[in-house]
Amino acid sequence: MFQPPPPRPIQPQAQPQAQPPPPPQNTPAPYDRDLQRLAEILGSLHFLRGICGSNEGQKWRNEAQTLIDTEAPAGERHDQMIASFNRGYRAFQQSYRTCTPAADFAIRRYLAEGAKIAREITARYAN
Repeated sequence: MFQPPPPRPIQPQAQPQAQPPPPPQNTPAPYDRDLQRLAEILGSLHFLRGICGSNEGQKWRNEAQTLIDTEAPAGERHDQMIASFNRGYRAFQQSYRTCTPAADFAIRRYLAEGAKIAREITARYAN
């Protein structure tokens, strides 16, 4: 007598392999110039506030690191933001050894400019 073959489990159809997502583009954001300027200001503040006895420790460096980690964790944008921070720091490091009225004035000016840039970026690009 003829016996039918035993039932076989249904095999799922082979799906084409999903391609891994492409690496994130390192395309500049429309506000990159502002971010680089903000990083430069943070570098300047890191140096100037330190010599003017603010007792803030690494506050401005940490702010810059948070900005960089959030906006450009790797690649060319990251490197450019770090270079901007260092440029701001070194610009004053070469000129100032102690706190002077000019250094104090620069601090006030950079605090205002940095706040303005942050407000403008937030107002223009935040969802």
